[in-house]
Order: sequence, then C-alpha cells, then structure tokens
Amino acid sequence: MSLENNISKIMIREKEIEKLLVNSSNLKPSEMANLSKELSDIKIITDLANKKEHLVKEILDLGEILNDKNADADIKEIATNEFNALKETISNLEREIQFSLLPKDKDDKRNVILEVRAGTGGDEAGLFASNLFSMYEKLSVKHKWKFEVMEVSETSVGGYKEAQANIIGNGVFGRLKFESGVHRVQRVPTTETSGRIHTSAATVAVLPEAEDLEIFIEEKDLRIDVFRSSGPGGQSVNTTDSAVRITHIPSGIVVSQQDEKSQHKNRAKAMKILQSRLYESERQKQQDERSTARKDQVGTGDRSERIRTYNFPQGRVTDHRINLTLHKLEKILSGEALDDLIDALIVEDRMLKLASNDL
Repeated sequence: MSLENNISKIMIREKEIEKLLVNSSNLKPSEMANLSKELSDIKIITDLANKKEHLVKEILDLGEILNDKNADADIKEIATNEFNALKETISNLEREIQFSLLPKDKDDKRNVILEVRAGTGGDEAGLFASNLFSMYEKLSVKHKWKFEVMEVSETSVGGYKEAQANIIGNGVFGRLKFESGVHRVQRVPTTETSGRIHTSAATVAVLPEAEDLEIFIEEKDLRIDVFRSSGPGGQSVNTTDSAVRITHIPSGIVVSQQDEKSQHKNRAKAMKILQSRLYESERQKQQDERSTARKDQVGTGDRSERIRTYNFPQGRVTDHRINLTLHKLEKILSGEALDDLIDALIVEDRMLKLASNDL
C-alpha cells in the first residue's frame, strides 16, 4: 500500500474517532480513554501530512515562477533556492510520516531493570562494569529519569561484580533497549607497570519492567533461600538472615538481593527482577517468532554478542552493529554524548523496519 493510501485511511479514521467522541454518551470511560489515545497518535501523522500538503502547494507555485519565461532572473534564482529547500523538507516530512506509521513497540514506554555484570578480565572487568553503571546513572540524571540502585556487589578494588538498578521514566526502555549485550574495554590498567593495553568485558542487560498482573508466578515454582548478606571479600555487613535468593524452578532463573536490611524488602526487589526477566524471556521468544525471516541488524539483545568497544588510548567508542565510531569516549562515559550512539541505533532500527514494511 502506498504512503498516500495509508495517510488517506488514517485521515478517515481520525474523522471516525472525532465523531465517536462527540457522541460519547454510550461509551465507557475505558473506551473513551482508548479512543482519545488513538486520536492523539493519529494526529501526529495527520499534522505531518497536512504540513506536507501545504508545502506541496508552495512548491507548485514556485514551479510556475520557474517555468515563466518572462520572470526576472533574480526572482528565479530566489525561487530556485526555495524550491530546492522545500523539496528537501518534503522528503524529510515523508520519512517522518513513514516512521510514524511503523508498528510501535508496546514496551518502549516502560521503566527498566538494568543489570551490569563484570565479564572476562578480572579486576579490570569489575572496574569497567562500575564505569558502565555510572554512565547509565549519569544518563538518567540528564533525562530526569529516576535511578534507583537495587543491588551492588563490589570487588575488593572498588569495581562491581554485578549491579542492578530500576530506572523509572517515560520511554526509558525505548531509549535503552539496544544497550543489552557485551561491552568491551581496551585500556592500560592502573596496576600495569609496563603500559600494556588489556582487553576486558562487561555484560549489560536492559529488561522492560513487568507489571505485577502480567507475569503470574506460582509459589510452588519458587525456591526461596535466606542467608546473611556480606560485603566484598566476605566481610559481614549484616548479622541477620536478611539476604534472599529466589530460584524460579521452571526456568532456572536465580535472583539474589541483599542490599536492604529487611528480608521483606530484599524479597520484594528480587521478585521485581524475576518478573522482569521472565517477561523479557517471553518477549524475546515472541520477537524471535516474528522476525525469523529478517535478522535484526541492530542487535538481538543476545548477551553473547559484542556490541561496543571503548578504546581508551585512542579516546574512541565503536558500536559494531552499525559500524559507528565516535571519538568522544569521556563524554560518552559521562552520559553527555551517549545519546549520540543511542539516536544512531534508533534511526538504524527504524530504517530496517521501513525496508521490511510496504508503506
């Protein structure tokens, strides 16, 4: 179906909804809310389409000037410049409309559970994991998202074995979902006297936060162990059995929490993470079923794939999925320029979806 036919159908639907909302006495509150939301989404497309239609009329008027043999040369030059600028604007509008027509990922607006774990590389991997965790915290501050640390397991040198956070805000998953995967770092460790560059890695998992009613977990499917929480190197930080380990028997997923002094709070946090992991597992399964004919070039979220390299000696960061290198390593790790990578990944994902849709 052509872009014009899609827009025509959407404009017809816009009028249908407006008519239903005007005569809304027979509608339930939930039906009104759903229609209002649909109308809001549709108006984004129709506003762009109306803007494009207005510009097309302008470009036709300019075409008459350009085809007028008696028109002044200076006026023709001005008209030519405006004509070319309008063509580019219309082309960009058409792309925006196509993006707006793409099927929306219903999870994009969700909060997320962020999990960062040290991979290969010993102490250096733990330090890099702490760098990544800090990077996402700073990005959250930039976007005014709420960053709630759920659990941090430190190494003896101040790095992180693993760390988890709940990031709360509108559209968090939509911006962070491509961060899942293996992040690699190349740098000279502070303990390295010969100046030799080491390569280490950390894994990042970004899980859409599941609602309580979406994932039902039966008690019989859980094994819950309690134990005393401890700090790095086995140092005791609690004298009571407040730490909680939950094993979901059918899936084999294990979640531990020990940051809180209350066993009840640790259990609640662990259940939230378990729900999100189970939701992500089901979500990934559905995505795999839908996309067997087309591999997602921006990354499947597979934890085994190396997605990005942070090279300190050269001050560069390379995202291997889209072959993009930015010489902004410090700004990226400070959260200031991470959006440059995220935006490029989102655009690439949209372009691939456009290529697979007949709009």
